[in-house]
Amino acid sequence: MTTSMQASRRTLGSAGPATAPIGLGLMGMSDLYGPADDAESVATIQAALDAGVTLLDTGDFYGMGHNELLLRDAIRGRSREDVQISVKFGVLRDARGGWNGVDTRPAAIKNFLAYSLRRLGTDYIDIYRPARLDPAVPVEETMGALAELVKQGLIRHIGLSEVGAETLRRAHAVHPVSDLQIEYSLISRGLEKDILPAARELGIGITAYGVLSRGLVSGHWPAQAEGNRRDFRAHLPRFSGENLQRNLELVERLRLIADSKDATVAQVAIAWVLSRGEDIVPLVGARRRDRLAESLGAAALTLSGQDLADIEAAVPADAAAGTRYDAGQMAMLDSERK
Repeated sequence: MTTSMQASRRTLGSAGPATAPIGLGLMGMSDLYGPADDAESVATIQAALDAGVTLLDTGDFYGMGHNELLLRDAIRGRSREDVQISVKFGVLRDARGGWNGVDTRPAAIKNFLAYSLRRLGTDYIDIYRPARLDPAVPVEETMGALAELVKQGLIRHIGLSEVGAETLRRAHAVHPVSDLQIEYSLISRGLEKDILPAARELGIGITAYGVLSRGLVSGHWPAQAEGNRRDFRAHLPRFSGENLQRNLELVERLRLIADSKDATVAQVAIAWVLSRGEDIVPLVGARRRDRLAESLGAAALTLSGQDLADIEAAVPADAAAGTRYDAGQMAMLDSERK
């Protein structure tokens, strides 16, 4: 596992950094997936770095700053140059954890960045990106403000999240975009039609989150989710009622392939995303060291052309039942606009 992670690198677009082939997403350590253990979370981040992971993805709104503080604790004492920190900003929340929209005005960006730098205990962020497109602020204005922060040395690269092809082109015309962070998995393949071709045309990498569809195609879902209403996945269409049962049937088809490869369902699902191109870096959301070890094992799994054909026959591109977010959240995604 360590050898596979440390021996290979993927570059996030023509203007971005070189990273290990798999990154670690930290959201679930602070928010939305139910209770997490801080000590185990820190140990998991440290284990990832020890295994050769370089890219750590967080958001200033994950636990309203808790996630960044957790990351600071995990990397304390390590060389800053050995860690690549990706931060999403712009989402507004209240004291009860509610959601109050998005703000990417230049003054707000400077404010968000100042707080993130302090919480992270660093003087720069490797990749800084708005979490969502702000409908009240032209993307060119947001990119201009971020470009100034690059000139000041406070951020090294600019990323985007969940935007469509047109927005990607408009943003990239102002300043090079290193990578687009967007959901991509066996059952979330919407970016393949227009967004991925546009990113490749422009030389923009992809950091793929949700590669296990928030655990749905991990092979572990039923035991993890039972009765946990604090977990926001319980309210998502793909995890509800008949949709859930239909989607879990897809997982069982995938399990047959995984068994034939002496691998786990999660490893096959992650390896499939890895196979989609050297410009794609999957982010795994492991919150525990055992799940991390399982996920990173995907880097050593080789899928033949026949394996890939079998996987896509078992889980066709349009096979998922239900949308990836509820109707309100789907309406906020620039990447989902027709």
